Amino acid sequence: MTAFNRRQAIEQLQAEAGDVDRLLEKPSTQWRLALRRFRGRKSGMIGLGIILFLIFVAIFAPFLAPYGPTEILIGVEDVSRYDPPCIHLLGCPEDRPQHIMGIDGNVRDQFSRIIYGSRVSLTLGFFTVTLALLVGSSIGALAGYRGGWFDNIVMRFMDVILGFPSLLLAIAIVAVLGPGLRNALIAIAIVTLPGYARVMRAQVLAIKESDYVSASRALGASPTQILLRRVIPNALTPLVVLATLGIATAILEAAGLSFLGLGAQPPQAEWGSMLASERNQVFNAPHLVFFPGLAIMITVLGFNLMGDGMRDALDPTLNR
Repeated sequence: MTAFNRRQAIEQLQAEAGDVDRLLEKPSTQWRLALRRFRGRKSGMIGLGIILFLIFVAIFAPFLAPYGPTEILIGVEDVSRYDPPCIHLLGCPEDRPQHIMGIDGNVRDQFSRIIYGSRVSLTLGFFTVTLALLVGSSIGALAGYRGGWFDNIVMRFMDVILGFPSLLLAIAIVAVLGPGLRNALIAIAIVTLPGYARVMRAQVLAIKESDYVSASRALGASPTQILLRRVIPNALTPLVVLATLGIATAILEAAGLSFLGLGAQPPQAEWGSMLASERNQVFNAPHLVFFPGLAIMITVLGFNLMGDGMRDALDPTLNR
């Protein structure tokens, strides 16, 4: 065998060994494939970028905001109520204090209140959805797995809650419990709970008849083990998407309750209450209504874009 043939044979063996190594690699899991598909969704990545930016702003609010959220600037700077935005780089006179988003009706810096408002809105959105997800998915899993009279009673109760408009039911609950962010969180969690319960129940009904569940049952696994180890982990995919989109809905409903005076209470910096306190100045000082509304819109847009991207990424029928 010539040297050329020996080298060619060695290269062929190396290529075959590489093919074997690739076959022996750990196969990609569903979540890895979903992450790979999510990276290819431009809208989802844009939404993720918006959310990460808002989380950064909320965490570092004390360092980004030039003033405190309730700090009144009378006697501190030469400003007055409803002063418009003033940015030196955009032609604002140097002798005027710089306030990027203007001054509100209580002589407070609007930019600082917007920054601190991100903390309230994001915290309320995450905690509301987490509470509704944990309680709703637990109820739906038990109802779907047990079936029978328990399933009928639970789901009829969920239907009763769904029969009311969500915002009106939230208003009624807060009216009973009393105004405040904590009661608003509980109210929004209650009105959104049936959605998670119904989705989880539908998933459990489909999964509990699967072959691997029957095999676990034949091997002697208890119903609790089957539910916790086989059924629920495989039913979480649509709930992840629903929870992401639900954060946007929770933030909107929280802003609505605060606008009506049932959520955040003055002087707490919350975007909905900021809109409510300055709603009569929409023509005289439109910046006081524009910037809180813009903050709500951008936040909801970010979660909706990320939710759509996650829905496409987690859909097993999409391979592109």
